Amino acid sequence: MFTGVTRWLFSVMLVAIVMSRSLVHAQSTADLQESSNVTYHHSVSEVRLFFFATDEHNRSVSDLQKNDFAVVDDDVVIRDFRSFSRADLINLDVILLMDSSESVLPRLPQEVADIQQLISQWPWRSGDKVSVMSFSGMQTRLVCSEDCGASFTAERIYSSEGGATPLFDALKNAAKILHARARPDVWRVIILFSDGDDTISATSFQEALGTVLASEAQVYAVDSGVSVRPSNGTAILQKIAADSGGRYLRTSDGAVNVFKSVVDDLHSARVVTYALPAADTDFHSIRILPTHDLRLQFRCRSGYFNRATSAVTY
Repeated sequence: MFTGVTRWLFSVMLVAIVMSRSLVHAQSTADLQESSNVTYHHSVSEVRLFFFATDEHNRSVSDLQKNDFAVVDDDVVIRDFRSFSRADLINLDVILLMDSSESVLPRLPQEVADIQQLISQWPWRSGDKVSVMSFSGMQTRLVCSEDCGASFTAERIYSSEGGATPLFDALKNAAKILHARARPDVWRVIILFSDGDDTISATSFQEALGTVLASEAQVYAVDSGVSVRPSNGTAILQKIAADSGGRYLRTSDGAVNVFKSVVDDLHSARVVTYALPAADTDFHSIRILPTHDLRLQFRCRSGYFNRATSAVTY
């Protein structure tokens, strides 16, 4: 009886997604298609999707099987996966992106200490890359590139502190760097330390978010704001994290908890690959649904770009 009800509910959910696909896709495409000048030329024949599975108590599911879920790629239901594995078996390309502008100066020493702890205690492997970038004033600065485990120094951050906050420019630049050196066997991650407020970027929010989606990087947004009430900056960080398949965290949770959340997440992630479905759209929306146990919850990026598109700009 339970199996029949479960299958019926799953079928209803899939039908609802197919029926609402046109409206949702039209809105997503419209949001991403503002201020288009220079385009990505990006083509894929196979989709590689990193995702997380949790139970109803938000605990990681350790025994997930590939028949426990289906991917809904636009209006196509995918159950036939080319591969299914744990993501911690592949290498990482991580950019730690930190706000060093005027608005976070009182909390900057703690942010620097958190990043130093993250770098020193991370269980890096020989093929992993870690870079640090800071942003303030009119610039985004590469503090150290790919080998920050050995070359990171806080002095380079303190030497360029203060000024306005070019958050969206910085996020776009970080995503472009990861996109430029992308490899199919490397997981791209941005860990963003910021209060979410942007005061001077030439890049719009939707343009920055579109660049992140095109790079297929997942963003862990660590909110350094001090307000106890949700703010516009909080909403921006939550949106970036959710659409990229990452997670929203707060520095007030403590550096140890932030570090543990990110590391645990990366160790519990799965990755599937499947053939690119035929579609006339440049942007494919993605959702993951349970097939048997409806208590399962899934988190992944909101979609990916297929062909050359005017939706994402440099």
